Amino acid sequence: MTEPATQPPSPSELAERERFRTLSGQTLDGRYRIVRKVGEGGMAFVYQAEDETDGRSVAIKVLTPRLSRDPASVERLKREASIAMRLEHPNVCPILRVGHPSEGLLYLVMPFLPGESLSDCETRRGRLPVDEGIPLLAQMCRGLQHAHDLGIIHRDLKPENIMLVPDAREKIGMRAVVMDFGLAKQRRAGAEVAKLTQTGIVLGTPEFMSPEQIRGKPLDGRSDIYAIGVLAFEMFTGELPFKGRNAQETMIARLKGAPVPIREVRPELPGRLEALITRTLALQPAERPASMDELAYGFEAVLQGGVLSRLFGR
Repeated sequence: MTEPATQPPSPSELAERERFRTLSGQTLDGRYRIVRKVGEGGMAFVYQAEDETDGRSVAIKVLTPRLSRDPASVERLKREASIAMRLEHPNVCPILRVGHPSEGLLYLVMPFLPGESLSDCETRRGRLPVDEGIPLLAQMCRGLQHAHDLGIIHRDLKPENIMLVPDAREKIGMRAVVMDFGLAKQRRAGAEVAKLTQTGIVLGTPEFMSPEQIRGKPLDGRSDIYAIGVLAFEMFTGELPFKGRNAQETMIARLKGAPVPIREVRPELPGRLEALITRTLALQPAERPASMDELAYGFEAVLQGGVLSRLFGR
């Protein structure tokens, strides 16, 4: 998501943004003691904090000053909170609270998750082995199935929005958690989504959008299934499934529905995995897996028969 298209920030706005960027050591609402900044993007700063009422470590997502004053962005944040507060699943990060203190900060409180994003993991390690990547994908699917069962579509799945958390209860010692339901849409909230789109905010991340999302068509859970296919392709190859000499050519290739064959990039991958990922990237939603549960079962079926780490570069 990007900030609304406006004039460049004034010196006072830059100074205010710097204040938002340097909150470490402060306490919000007399409750959340900011420990350190852990991330920053176009729309928000993310801090680790301690909830002094119970000593719990939390993450605070603070909207930038410009967005904090923008009515549509405030509406969007409140929608994110109301949607995410309904989600209760080990593979989904919940929202605990939304705050708007007198200092003008608008923020969300979430559990602080130790670990790293899938994006950082891919940068650090490169392509993931199949017997590690597939369980993570299946976990993401099950968390998203929970959201879909509540009528909630994520719409912005990408490596930056997946946290990998150490968890000894999982066979691979790691749990995938889907983050940031900030672009989430409830299927019967069309009027609300249209209103937010008109503000000039870009909804979604182009590289991971489904063809129907690019075209502005009605969406259902199969749009998230498409994004999981893009995630899976990148996870196992280090590349995206559609190529062009520029962004426009890449977009056109995606709208034609012709992904690069995954084993053309990494020949040693199982044929069953290639077939499944190709199916998730079908141009027509009806040709994709019907649900996240079906996709999770498909991923797990790839491992049946004993895929070994040593065969896939671990």
